[in-house]
Amino acid sequence: MRYGIFGGAFDPIHWGHLLLAESCLRQADLDRIVFVPTGVSPHRSRKGNYHASGDDRFNMIELAILGCEEFLVSRCEIDRQDPSYTVETLRYFKKTFALVEPELFLLMGSDMFNDLPNWHNVTEIFRLAVPLVTHRPDSPLPYFEALNNFLPQEYLEKIQNKIIPMPQIELSSTYIRNKILNRESIRFLVPKNVEAYIKSHHLYDS
Repeated sequence: MRYGIFGGAFDPIHWGHLLLAESCLRQADLDRIVFVPTGVSPHRSRKGNYHASGDDRFNMIELAILGCEEFLVSRCEIDRQDPSYTVETLRYFKKTFALVEPELFLLMGSDMFNDLPNWHNVTEIFRLAVPLVTHRPDSPLPYFEALNNFLPQEYLEKIQNKIIPMPQIELSSTYIRNKILNRESIRFLVPKNVEAYIKSHHLYDS
């Protein structure tokens, strides 16, 4: 089976995240997308640096994907005490889905892709999963030349052939959090049940 692994803070999840996942699912002919809310990021000093807890972020994803059988959510990173490196998450899914001989794809924007040479154990990341790069009209183009030292040319061409075009959508979790902080409506920015969860749990309002 073909699994797309979609990691991120999802603080909170919004329609832009879901549109990205749906675009990858359809255009790359994936069987499942697994949302993986980040736990202790190597780029953050502690879990408390997120605006909502791991449990709240997980619960909001569950609500957002309710009824979408192709979408799953995993606690593997938020339950991990140590910093979560992408390579460890991919090893986890390779083992977890071993019975179905999974083919893994790592969903990422072009800006994140361009930072890959700086990631921990990037060579093994490419051995475990194929990057599935999304590109929006306002984002930088993927810079494939930076990976010449890590990958053979035929593999780079394989990635280039899997670029997923995305429609223009100006939406971010930061924007949504600021709207909540300013007591402004977030209707139609997040799924309705996620909006209700945020309100009932008083998330992002102080």
